[in-house]
Amino acid sequence: MLRLLGLIIILFFAFTETKADNENFRRFDFFLRTSAFMENGFIPRKYTCDGINVSLDLFWGGFPPETRSFVIIMEDPDAPMGVFTHWIVYDIPYTVTALNENLPKMPIVNGFIKQGENDFGKIGYFGPCPPKGMPHRYYIRIYALDIPTLGLPPGAVKEDVMYKMEGHVLAQTHLVGLYGR
Repeated sequence: MLRLLGLIIILFFAFTETKADNENFRRFDFFLRTSAFMENGFIPRKYTCDGINVSLDLFWGGFPPETRSFVIIMEDPDAPMGVFTHWIVYDIPYTVTALNENLPKMPIVNGFIKQGENDFGKIGYFGPCPPKGMPHRYYIRIYALDIPTLGLPPGAVKEDVMYKMEGHVLAQTHLVGLYGR
């Protein structure tokens, strides 16, 4: 009898761990890509301040079914003065799974997607523009949220976006690109 009880307990914990592992595996299905470069590849000049400075195309999938909206933030953690924000896009509906290249630099795009103010003090995308030297890493992060909107006006700064996201992130993933001059 004791042996049977022990076996039941072992099977219970084995099932619980398998279920947890499956839930964690599901999170790893969330992906973010661009046609412009491969993960850890060099960002083409076109998308930088040395080129025509248009935003990258992005597409994503594998997000949790409970997702109601997305937030995208592009940052340079290697900037001389600390982390530098290049792009903030929020209130992207869960039905949207791609952004086209050259997203207009407007506070509201397509009537509902909002863009924030980057660290250049501008709305929308402003590409890599590092000082001469070693290449910098550019992290493009996407967050899947359980709410349809952050309730922020267009032109919000990163700190406000991050604050409103607290407690609502279901999953996140990122893409890293490099650029140097």
